[in-house]
Order: sequence, then structure tokens, then C-alpha cells
Amino acid sequence: MKSVEILLSSINDIKAFVNIVCKYSFDVDLTSGRYVVDAKSIMGIFSLDLSKSIKVDVHSDSAEADAFLEEIKSYIQ
Repeated sequence: MKSVEILLSSINDIKAFVNIVCKYSFDVDLTSGRYVVDAKSIMGIFSLDLSKSIKVDVHSDSAEADAFLEEIKSYIQ
């Protein structure tokens, strides 16, 4: 499992992020405080406190996970 911190500052960032996550078959969770949501759920993301950074947990150690992290590097803090 790999983890990074991201910041989603606009609605367009959220839509683009969800589109990226949905391309991959492995699970990705977002954690904000005590809340954990599926990163493929746009409604779940909107339920988080988006004014703070969000922890991303990628449930894969494959090369595909590295490709995913490369795609979201513009959101990584």
C-alpha cells in the first residue's frame, strides 16, 4: 500500500481526480480526519473537509499504482 497527501481545491479538480481513479482496477481510499471514503465516489469526496489536505491510500504495490501516482502528481502536496 502507498500513501500520499493531496489537495483538491476546486470542483474541476475533484472531477478530474475521480476520472483518473476510475481508470484503475485497484481500490483507492481517501481519509480526512476520522472519515474514509472510496476515491471513486464523487459524492463521498464532497462529504470530506476539502479545505485541508486529504490522505490517499492506494491498495496496490504494482507498477499500475506508480502510474496512478504519476497521474495525480499535480494534486500531491
